[in-house]
Amino acid sequence: GIGTDIRTIFTAPSASALQKALGFAEVSLLNPILVHCKTSGKPFYAIIHRVTGSLIIDFEPVKPYEVPMTAAGALQSYKLAAKAITRLQSLPSGSMERLCDTMVQEVFELTGYDRVMAYKFHEDDHGEVIAEVTKTGLEPYLGLHYPATDIPQAARFLVMKNKVRMIVDCHAKHVKVLQDEKLPFDLTLCGSTLRAPHSCHLQYMANMDSIASLVMAVVVNDSDEDGDSADAVLPQKKKRLWGLVVCHNTTPRFVPFPLRYACEFLAQVFAIHVNKEIELEYQILEKNILRTQTLLCDMLMRDAPLGIVSQSPNIMDLVKCDGAALLYRNKLWILGSTPSEPQIREIALWMSEYHTDSTGLSTDSLSDAGFPGALKLNDTVCGMAAVRITSKDIVFWFRSHTAAEIRWGGAKHEPGEQDDGRKMHPRSSFKAFLEVVKARSIPWKDFEMDAIHSLQLILRNASKDTDMIDLNSKAINTRLNDLKIEGMQELEAVTSEMVRLIETATVPILAVDVDGMVNGWNIKISELTGLPVGEAIGKHLLTLVEDSSTDIVKKMLNLALQGQEEKNVQFEIKTHGSKTDSGPISLIVNACASRDLHENVVGVCFVAQDITAQKTVMDKFTRIEGDYKAIVQNPNQLIPPIFGTDEFGWCCEWNAAMIKITGWKREEVMDKMLLGEVFGTHMSCCRLKNQEAFVNFGIVLNKAMTGLETEKVPFGFLSRKGKYVECLLSVSKKIDAEGLVTGVFCFLQLASPELQQALHIQRLSEQTALKRLKVLTYMRRQIRNPLSGIVFSSKMLENTELGTEQKRIVNTSSQCQRQLSKILDDSDLDSIIDGYLDLEMAEFTLHEVLVTSLSQVMNRSNTRSIRIVNDVAEHIAMETLYGDSLRLQQVLADFLLISINSTPNGGQVVIAATLTKEQLGKSVHLVNLELSITHGGNGVAEAVLNQMFGNNGLESEEGISLHISRKLLKLMNGDVRYLKEAGKSSFILSVELAAAQKLRG
Repeated sequence: GIGTDIRTIFTAPSASALQKALGFAEVSLLNPILVHCKTSGKPFYAIIHRVTGSLIIDFEPVKPYEVPMTAAGALQSYKLAAKAITRLQSLPSGSMERLCDTMVQEVFELTGYDRVMAYKFHEDDHGEVIAEVTKTGLEPYLGLHYPATDIPQAARFLVMKNKVRMIVDCHAKHVKVLQDEKLPFDLTLCGSTLRAPHSCHLQYMANMDSIASLVMAVVVNDSDEDGDSADAVLPQKKKRLWGLVVCHNTTPRFVPFPLRYACEFLAQVFAIHVNKEIELEYQILEKNILRTQTLLCDMLMRDAPLGIVSQSPNIMDLVKCDGAALLYRNKLWILGSTPSEPQIREIALWMSEYHTDSTGLSTDSLSDAGFPGALKLNDTVCGMAAVRITSKDIVFWFRSHTAAEIRWGGAKHEPGEQDDGRKMHPRSSFKAFLEVVKARSIPWKDFEMDAIHSLQLILRNASKDTDMIDLNSKAINTRLNDLKIEGMQELEAVTSEMVRLIETATVPILAVDVDGMVNGWNIKISELTGLPVGEAIGKHLLTLVEDSSTDIVKKMLNLALQGQEEKNVQFEIKTHGSKTDSGPISLIVNACASRDLHENVVGVCFVAQDITAQKTVMDKFTRIEGDYKAIVQNPNQLIPPIFGTDEFGWCCEWNAAMIKITGWKREEVMDKMLLGEVFGTHMSCCRLKNQEAFVNFGIVLNKAMTGLETEKVPFGFLSRKGKYVECLLSVSKKIDAEGLVTGVFCFLQLASPELQQALHIQRLSEQTALKRLKVLTYMRRQIRNPLSGIVFSSKMLENTELGTEQKRIVNTSSQCQRQLSKILDDSDLDSIIDGYLDLEMAEFTLHEVLVTSLSQVMNRSNTRSIRIVNDVAEHIAMETLYGDSLRLQQVLADFLLISINSTPNGGQVVIAATLTKEQLGKSVHLVNLELSITHGGNGVAEAVLNQMFGNNGLESEEGISLHISRKLLKLMNGDVRYLKEAGKSSFILSVELAAAQKLRG
């Protein structure tokens, strides 16, 4: 009862563990503490957290089937989530959808719940299920939106505080909690794992047909500010609740604390990756701003202002909209879906009466903005952005209501509805219904309004003096040329600076040509190896390295020559002359491919760091099986900073070098929790810069504890004096005589002046690469301009009197232009490779695709006198199909080109097709189309075929093209095969389409 000494209830070791926790600052780091009841001997997990003036301890019984956890949570729980964490870390960036799908799948497998969802909060705080995995038979919630009031602010605060919340059985009977009447305040149980859920939440779960739940908070940075400063005081970013990972079960389900801790750790790793995806989205927004600036320049060089509506690109290309209009000198030009001319003039009159002081207006609801005729526009538009060129001349952009039907789970709250802190009632029904938002459009983004206002300024200047347009155009062209010249001069300056730095650098640097012959050998590596520059130049690199390193260097060199630059590769290089007796030099090397103006690799530069002294110490350390203290505690400057932890996470080693760089004495850190007390984000000896650094440090330690050692990962912390220490961290497992892991050793490699010099050179290389990327971006941009001109010319031709054959040629040209435009938009190849590309579905005939694809290879075939035979039956060619014709056209052209390139001069390529239908309904059919492209000769090279099937990472241009084409076929539920026979070979392309009518003929 109340007043009992808790230590008398448990065995002596258990009481001792609880006593130790009382004096612990970060008591949660010790969770869970395994204790045993003195009378029954039953095991419990003691889960402790601190509240004002007290410690609250939850005792969770250890189930008979569980193996009791005897160590602190972080290191042990990691093992449970190791597979999931590795999967998340291996994902390529660029797709929030892929990240969330992977997360829910891993949690589903880890916890065993019936349903796992990723739930994202939108800007207005309403939530959406954006990823989901369920057991068979459950109603899906994917895509459902829920009003903000479903999860009140009070509940969100508790979720952020507790990170993980479990409800075992929402029907379980509540147990009353007794409190000592002498306490001057009421105890809060908001952080207790055994706290009963609020009655509101019980009703919420009942509505969701859920008995048990597990909720994990996904907490991210609240802004896109960097915050990763290396100043004396590291700023902590403001956090916000991005969303939740929610698990539901239709029967009672208990998840032991170790597994819950693993889920919390996994959610932290997930949050780090969500942060990265959000930052990537911001970068995409910045690219959009650059794109609009380019469009503005295009518009400026034309006949302003009429050029912005009469030419391509036009004002509809500036921002996402459904329609646009220009009211200029009392004449109206209309593009896309807009209100009628009288309605637009009515809007202009309304603006002149009620918005006379403003230079424009933007709203996502004309009704809310007070426009009296808004109700008549609801079927057409509801959002508008408008800016004045003059007092009477206006440019308009229009948006219709939200096109996508939002599926709401239950009744949507009204715009003015607020959370009621006194009563939190969930809605009575969660049956999904459809609500199409007809009074509001997608809001106008800040960067879109910036682009609109920039255009407004340009047009205002143009309207003042139209005679200045030609001069402005010339000025812009002159400025563009100046920028090109400046860019080239800057590139030459960077190159010269790199050459000077390489020659005088205090780190070893060497370079080779495409044949592996040394053509660069700086002073530092000459000093280390004893081989003069004159003797090194012209030798093959493999003759200069130790025999044991030959395979490593050969692989590194081959990859670099293919453009794949490896980092932190360790190998040994021979010594010569007076240095021979010292033995080989150990280097850590980063490879950097050297390219010419055409992006061809013409050599490889190796930036290295001499680690011979460190490796000698590490080798000695590794060889000692008994007392290692002679090395670890040796004050010799060659001994790197070393610290370690035992199997339970307590700091058990802290050498003299660590004392020197951190300012913390050995006795001050020994027997403290390495994660949290020694290195942490709050109240720790050596403060890490943010939560992400803390989580990553935990991952590295835990990997080593499971036997996966880590080398040379970036690491940083604040010393006792407030200095930020940057270094590289290597972690190795510590093994006893029986081979069991008893802890880990951590070695720090400080960022010496030599290393900083190497990093500086690497940054210069990255600058050069960035400049090349700018050139590529510039070229892509400039291709679009003449392409737009060609498209415009084609449209003009279509409006003239053309013959049948001329119309066919114009149509083929138009299809090629559309294909080129789509390919220029393919900036994220990972989305295609991983199957996350959206296909544009439309009606077409196979005849149109064949004609356009063949037109792209006719020049090549005619040059080599290769005859192309179209053997596709007319009834198949003229069948009306439904799918992405441009992507099919792209794929077909690729395989035709490789077939022609593999055919001898004067040979023949034959294309044929078969088509089968499977009825899906009364009028809809599933079409299985198979195209065969047969060519003569010895066939396509085996290496290219391997690249097409993804079996070879060293891809050529042909290999990359065919690999992407195969991935596009897979997106269309198809694939490709390659058959070789005597004297001829065939590509067999299969694709799944749809048709809405029966086969003709």
